[in-house]
Amino acid sequence: MAEPRLAVIGGTGAVGTVTLRLLRERGYDHVRVFASARSAGREVEGFTVEEATHDALEAGGIDLALFSVGTSASRELVPHAVRGGAVAVDKSSAYRLAEGVPLVVPEVNGDRAYEHDGIVANPNCCSIPLTCVLKPLHDAAGLARVRVSTYQAVSGAGAQRMEQLRAEPVDEHNVGVDWTWDGDETDEESKIRAETRKILELPDLPISANTVRVPVLVGHAESVWIETEDALSPEQAESVLRGAPSIQLVETPTPQDAAKTDQVLVGRIRPDRAAERNGLVLFLACDNLVKGAALNAIQIAELILARALV
Repeated sequence: MAEPRLAVIGGTGAVGTVTLRLLRERGYDHVRVFASARSAGREVEGFTVEEATHDALEAGGIDLALFSVGTSASRELVPHAVRGGAVAVDKSSAYRLAEGVPLVVPEVNGDRAYEHDGIVANPNCCSIPLTCVLKPLHDAAGLARVRVSTYQAVSGAGAQRMEQLRAEPVDEHNVGVDWTWDGDETDEESKIRAETRKILELPDLPISANTVRVPVLVGHAESVWIETEDALSPEQAESVLRGAPSIQLVETPTPQDAAKTDQVLVGRIRPDRAAERNGLVLFLACDNLVKGAALNAIQIAELILARALV
């Protein structure tokens, strides 16, 4: 096929602008940018913004559409892009757990991207780095149980929250629990569990998550406690992860070091002294706007486009 015709919907937001920068860096020039009516006509990363209307998305001329909008907007707009002939890669939670919609981390289950019926879902910004780490460990020793505590930057809540943090370094809007409740846990915690199970194709994996927002601009961090079916020493785990895609072993991962990188930084791998057997603890950090969102979606798009060229 000719050079792919791409579109970024939500191109003026925190993830959308990173998506445009990465596309430009990767040599994609045929990119249309869509956003709300109030942003139409603006220039973003050298692209002129169009209004994201139903008619514009259905008109055709788009091979692959990267959606960086909220859940309700995705539910409204994605079907129109698909009807116009585009494959939609959606970064919201709208389709992640929908039956028949692949939920893809290319390093983990990239082949699932080819099973789409017009829509591929991009996972949560904590599920992506978590499954990048869990998959090679599962392949090596089998996962028996996972517990994770996440420390999520304000950029995960959008560009406006980033500006709030810049203006007011620490206040009640930038710390604490920042999601709606789903019973006795947040919807973010239940998303991480459900998405991790779907991506790894381990529907019965015991997994518990605890999520908090922290006063950091960019970069999510996670403490992870893992129990494996077979014994796996910290040294063996390091060896496994050293050879895994998109993983970089470091002594102590930090959000600052992870910012603007493509890698999931992993370190502090040690025995879990509270586990009854085969327990490991580790810490990871990842740029939630890059690998945690924009880059993962672009990698999905490139898988789909590469298959179309065969």
